[in-house]
Amino acid sequence: MTAMDAAFFHMESLRNFGHIGSVVILDPETSRGRLTIEDVRSLVESRLHLLPPFRRRVVEVPFGLDQPYWAEDSEFDLDFHVRHIALPPPGTDQQLADQVTRIAARHLDRTRPLWELYLIEGLEGGRVALQSKIHHAAIDGVSGAEVLTTLLDLEPDPPPTPPPEQAWQPDEIPSDMELVRRGFRTLSSQPLKLVRLELQILAELRERGISGLRANARAFGLPDPAALPVVGRLFGSVDEGRTWRSVLSTPTIQAPRTSFNRAISSHRRWAFGSISLDDVKLVKNAAGVTVNDVVMTLCGAALRRWLIDHDELPEAPLLAMVPVSVRTEAQRGALGNQVSAMIASLATNEADPRRRLEAAHAGMAIAKEQHRAIPAELLQDFTQFAAPAVAARAARLLAQFRILESVLLPFNVVISNIPGPSFPLYFAGAKMLASFPVSTIADGIGINVTVMSYQGHLDFGLIADRQLVPDVANLVGYLADALDELKAAYLP
Repeated sequence: MTAMDAAFFHMESLRNFGHIGSVVILDPETSRGRLTIEDVRSLVESRLHLLPPFRRRVVEVPFGLDQPYWAEDSEFDLDFHVRHIALPPPGTDQQLADQVTRIAARHLDRTRPLWELYLIEGLEGGRVALQSKIHHAAIDGVSGAEVLTTLLDLEPDPPPTPPPEQAWQPDEIPSDMELVRRGFRTLSSQPLKLVRLELQILAELRERGISGLRANARAFGLPDPAALPVVGRLFGSVDEGRTWRSVLSTPTIQAPRTSFNRAISSHRRWAFGSISLDDVKLVKNAAGVTVNDVVMTLCGAALRRWLIDHDELPEAPLLAMVPVSVRTEAQRGALGNQVSAMIASLATNEADPRRRLEAAHAGMAIAKEQHRAIPAELLQDFTQFAAPAVAARAARLLAQFRILESVLLPFNVVISNIPGPSFPLYFAGAKMLASFPVSTIADGIGINVTVMSYQGHLDFGLIADRQLVPDVANLVGYLADALDELKAAYLP
């Protein structure tokens, strides 16, 4: 694992869950009128060689001397991971949301490959659902979408999947002593890697300037780059009265504290819904902004209304952390996490929908400029220089003692926008009608909004702590109302 992948692995506690996934709604009428668990199992089995994380389990290094390893599991059992349940009649969307919540609020078994797949029957209208759970240590949002795509087809009756060129072989797990030796070798190489990283950073500083370096590191919870010896001396040599001070200082706008920016419990609520992508594009074109600007504005409007409902709308705007994929073309299909982050205003302090969209657009432009200041892959490299045992212990202590509840975090909510296809897809012959994300939350950030586009609509999945945001389903309706407001403001 990389250090970032390991951070997701170690973040888990009794209250924190490290997995993400989705709920795909399917129409079995295109698949002989029924989709069975045997169909699901057969399809997954035929494509296991295209899904590397599905047969890999975690091997931890004694004493935390190195990051955990992925190993091909010699005791892999497909039947354990592919499961089958049904909703009682009438199978409403609320019943589905409740069932998805129960599944999402259970930890994955760490002694096995970190994924599960559920076929959920009994939905109204003869529909079925397919819920996936995959640990965030193995995938990020983009690679998770690629895993889902591997199980989908462009037609109801695709040609058979070609078999693998080589037969799958399980790994021989090294002994604890061998893992310890590897850990010491990794630690001994760290100083040389650190020097190379600092030289690369200094080169980027010369070419791009230093704007946004600390902001990006802070946004994703990475170590302060000024803590590195060489870069630290460079930062420390700058006179406090010179122009660089404004570049390196913290943002003037701080994230206001809300009732959902507290330590979370082990209980969850999940809600889902769709809005028209075509309508979003009409607003986008009329306002001269991007689809993502409109999505951010919709989320800001929905959260503003929720805060008004609860009599706690702050004067300052809420800030959102927006994950950004830094996956290159060469890394397409690779596992793990290749993400950075931006922090942008949601303009929740603006009552007028036009001014709110304009402010959100301006905020995203500033966030993008900061994000471009230093390549995100350099920021990811900072994580490699925290001792694995120390990093793991720190993550567990943060969760155990709820330290983040008393810390002023740099953002209030996580909002992810994952682009999807505009053409129909099929699972074992059943047409996909929608794909609703099921993400994760953490201490201090009690709500997550993730959206995926598909065939002319935006599918929202919202997950929240049940005690902090018990009425998260209201936000789904508020998103639709916010789009109606923008249409009224911009469209004749």
